[in-house]
Amino acid sequence: MNFQEALAYIQSFPDMERATFGARGPSMGLPAMKALLARLGDPHKGTQTIHVAGSKGKGSTCTFIASILHEAGLNTALYTSPHLHSYLERFAFGMEAISEEDFARGMGEIKGLIDAEKDAGNNTISTFGVLTALFFQLVKTSPQKVDWQVVEVGLGGRYDVTNVFESKEAAVITPISLEHVEILGSTQTEIAINKAGIVVPHCLCVLAPQVDPGARIAVGRRVHEVDAELIDVAKKYKVKVLTQDSNGQSFSMEGPNGPVEFHIKMLGQHQITNATTAAATIWGLKQKGLLDISDEVIARGLDKAILRGRFEVLETTEPHRTVIADGAHNHESAAALAKAISTFYPGKKCVFVIGVNNDKNISAIWKEMAHLSKLVIATRSDNPRSMEPTQIAELLGDVDSEAGNRDITQSVPEAIKRALAVTEEGDLICITGSLYVVAEARQYLLAEQEAKKTASAFHP
Repeated sequence: MNFQEALAYIQSFPDMERATFGARGPSMGLPAMKALLARLGDPHKGTQTIHVAGSKGKGSTCTFIASILHEAGLNTALYTSPHLHSYLERFAFGMEAISEEDFARGMGEIKGLIDAEKDAGNNTISTFGVLTALFFQLVKTSPQKVDWQVVEVGLGGRYDVTNVFESKEAAVITPISLEHVEILGSTQTEIAINKAGIVVPHCLCVLAPQVDPGARIAVGRRVHEVDAELIDVAKKYKVKVLTQDSNGQSFSMEGPNGPVEFHIKMLGQHQITNATTAAATIWGLKQKGLLDISDEVIARGLDKAILRGRFEVLETTEPHRTVIADGAHNHESAAALAKAISTFYPGKKCVFVIGVNNDKNISAIWKEMAHLSKLVIATRSDNPRSMEPTQIAELLGDVDSEAGNRDITQSVPEAIKRALAVTEEGDLICITGSLYVVAEARQYLLAEQEAKKTASAFHP
């Protein structure tokens, strides 16, 4: 089986993220996932595990944690979703995406067993379920034994197909907001109850700072029920921002041995929250005797962590523009983006390139960012679920009736060309609304930059 064959096989299954959901979770439930893993020999067992759920910052928090473990010399496997450009990005070993060869090898090893499980009547297997099984298989068969696996929840927590661990070392819950309310609950407290389902008996539970006190209560109740150990980051640690500029952020955090200064390259106040949650997780595991990592190693790990498409600054040449790429897809992510723009580029207005999928509340997103706009270009990605740009423009006008500066394009490259044409050097362009839009924008901009470099090499 080669990579293209493996990819086609995975994509032949229904997409969990788009499947029809029932009241208790996605169409591929935990019994189906556990049955599949049992047929594979339970490859998820036997590796120390950090499991991360939440509404915001899951991917960043996972990346910070994995980067620290890697910096400590521990063989670390990281499983995140979604990806920007390739499924390979979802599987990182040693902080590097796996190769097409490893992807194909892993799929070749488990394809027959997946088919056997389907033939046995397990007809709810999803793309996400197969990808999750593939990750665990790659961990199990890694040439170098994996010391730690860091696993990001796909959706929710309690009924997510990653929630297959009878025991785990740590369950981390990042900030909770209203998302997928038709599936997870209509309040942050209800959603928190679902997310807290990843907390298992006697594990360490690390709770990131929360806006809703009800979320903290719900997680605390779950921790008490299963006799787990809770670290409430907001209550336990004092954090002070020291410096913030376009090159990164410095902050101090009160650690077990006093204040420690950290620096991260990822931008935005929310990334400081994610970094502190990651550091608190490492400290908590250290206090349990499961890790022996110095504060200096934690600092290096945090500083080296990078996640593309999250307030990522892309500089273009000819013409020179500062482009911010951030997949803010709900109102709270949009608020964090707007705050970051105001912090790192004070007084600046943006030309926004925005596109969302049909299930997103573009009005709520735009309410957070409209005050920073001097022109907004509505567009769409190639994803078939993309909202029509004309509909986006209409909804933007409903939010801000005075925002007459709206444009419409039918593709991301067309929108970027338009944004470059109407801006001057020093202007900001912000591409947002969907990771699909961000991915297509990155691909286009990076290809354009590479083409210009090649042309200049031939024509100095």
